[in-house]
Amino acid sequence: MWNLYKPFIKSKRQNELFEKADQLATRIKTRASETDRIGKFSNENLKDLKEMDYHSLTLPKSMGGEELSLYEFVLLQQKLAEGDPSVALSIGWHLGIIMEIRDEQLWEEKTFEWMGREIKEHQKLINRAATEPATGSPTRGGIPETTATKTKSGYILNGRKSFTTMAEVLDYFIVSAFIQEEDDIGWFIVEREQNGVSIKHTWDTLGMRGTGSDDLLLKDVIIPSSRHVEKKQERKTVPKGWLLHIPACYLGIAIAARNEAIQFAKHYQPNSLNKPISEVHHIQDKIGRMDLELLNAQYFMYAVADKWDQNPEYRTELGPDLAAVKTQATNAANKVVDLAMRIAGGHGLSKTADFERFYRDVRAGLHNPPMDDAVLQTLSKRALDD
Repeated sequence: MWNLYKPFIKSKRQNELFEKADQLATRIKTRASETDRIGKFSNENLKDLKEMDYHSLTLPKSMGGEELSLYEFVLLQQKLAEGDPSVALSIGWHLGIIMEIRDEQLWEEKTFEWMGREIKEHQKLINRAATEPATGSPTRGGIPETTATKTKSGYILNGRKSFTTMAEVLDYFIVSAFIQEEDDIGWFIVEREQNGVSIKHTWDTLGMRGTGSDDLLLKDVIIPSSRHVEKKQERKTVPKGWLLHIPACYLGIAIAARNEAIQFAKHYQPNSLNKPISEVHHIQDKIGRMDLELLNAQYFMYAVADKWDQNPEYRTELGPDLAAVKTQATNAANKVVDLAMRIAGGHGLSKTADFERFYRDVRAGLHNPPMDDAVLQTLSKRALDD
């Protein structure tokens, strides 16, 4: 079968990294159905990620990481999502946040070095906790209802965060909160084992069930001033290139569905035919349309990722392009999975096959930020302001 990744692996290093993701994808694929059924992040998958040191790949080389480029990050995440997209999306937040802090130097050097040691030496995981029931996605600009009340030695946090991916297995949360005394939004490092920190199991969704994106509850959590790591007023207005891990993940689902559909078509022969359905014209047409959608989305995604890596001076201008990749890729992925389902027919609805899980999981991409309407507005504004 034609390897859709072949045009995008361009060096020995990339091939070695890709093989690591391939091996890991093979492992986690064996648990994908069970993880989906349970609706929690799998401890076995967590063990595999840590054993293969996947969680430290975006750390700087000085901290023992591989200092992945955006292009490499996208390549690995897409392959990992073939095995289980909920695992890929989950660890992608952790890896992407490390990349963001690394490249934008968001934290003081000693704080980032400490976190690097926690990740590399003690296998700790971290994620941002920003979304709230009342404000929705932080990309919409809502002010957090979570509060940070200033004290003599730091802050006291109170609030509730929703959609906190991997909440139960995380070691650290980077929590956004409104600081009334400073009229600013701050970001605070919160440890999982601190007093006042708890997880409420609310995650019971149609797709991407294995992300375990439960609610984080904070009640009178004491935070020292040293753990106030970011202020909104001081943050640079640089687009978040690392968010390309989102479209990469959903394209990984699409490739998995495409591969399953091709294998099904090659081996399924109803008694009304004297040949497998792969030799039927309308099935070949659907396969061709799947690859057309995938190649189109992949070339776009990898071109933008490469531009981000090779031309840092243009990063401030790439926001609309990054957003366009997300919209193009997630919509293409949904089309591919729909075509795969049409090839499989009624067999695709069975819980004994993977098609119906692909179909549910890929829908979630439409609801990851940025949303389609916001992307179209961004592109429209750029065109009109040109």
